Amino acid sequence: MEKTQTVQVTVDGGYAPQEIHLKQGQPATITFTRVSSRGCLDEVQSTDLAFKRALPLNQPTTVTVATDQAGTFGFSCGMDMVHGKVVIDR
Repeated sequence: MEKTQTVQVTVDGGYAPQEIHLKQGQPATITFTRVSSRGCLDEVQSTDLAFKRALPLNQPTTVTVATDQAGTFGFSCGMDMVHGKVVIDR
């Protein structure tokens, strides 16, 4: 069984890190933790990766990311104003 790739993202007026690198074909999760009530970052969504989650303040929220296809996939806040990306490498 393959080890799951895990990435922690701090949401504080933006995403840190803003660019996430994952290996193709290896299970992956991203945990978003919103630490500031500034801006429109109370939600994270990705049409490319098929997720949309509310981000309660100071509560880690984990999404599972499909890594079957290599490429660059975007994610953003609920208002599509703040962006990040997931790069899935072969």
